[in-house]
Amino acid sequence: MFSFGFVGFSQTKSFLDVPYIEVNGYADTLVTPNEIFIRITLSEADTKDKISLEELEKRMVAGMKVLGINTEKELTTSNIQSNFRYYALKQKDVLKTKEYKLKVGDAVLATRVFMKLEELGIANAEVEKVGHSDITKIKNICRTRAILDAREKAISLTKPINQQIGGALLISDYSNDADGQVQVAKQDGLRMMRAGAESVALPQIDFEKIRITLTVAVKFLIK
Repeated sequence: MFSFGFVGFSQTKSFLDVPYIEVNGYADTLVTPNEIFIRITLSEADTKDKISLEELEKRMVAGMKVLGINTEKELTTSNIQSNFRYYALKQKDVLKTKEYKLKVGDAVLATRVFMKLEELGIANAEVEKVGHSDITKIKNICRTRAILDAREKAISLTKPINQQIGGALLISDYSNDADGQVQVAKQDGLRMMRAGAESVALPQIDFEKIRITLTVAVKFLIK
């Protein structure tokens, strides 16, 4: 029984027992955001309790519809379980506040949203994050480029010693699934720029492009 077990073990062979070369491949790209998420907070405290939260909400929704935004689809409350948060002032006055998230498709519309909110007297709004709707497709394209980069590196390393690479024995993808949505820093993620006198005098929000970086590690057979 001991002899049989030893023979069986000796016949087990890992694919790593064959000659191979391991290289890393990289690819990156810059993508212009087409999903901009704006966080809006309505609070009766901002109006010194002169306007109810319900009225503020009606004004905001009407203002967004004027801009052509489908509020039923693009405007949501951040907390479905609890529509309202309450703040007690001097232990007797209770003022309501409510948070919303609005998604728009470009910086121009985001600019108009902020202008409309300012017009309505709603000052508590900020860009929370930006992303791209086709991020999965873009990342897959980068994966293809990354593995081709790995193959070229393997060829450049084996050709000078008169050897060739075979098929891939193992491919590891080190990409980050969360890559593609970027949190916007309050201090520098949102920049307001005034257009020149010859242009339309509108403030413009300028967003940096999203950088997508893919890394793969590939083990190629050496022939």
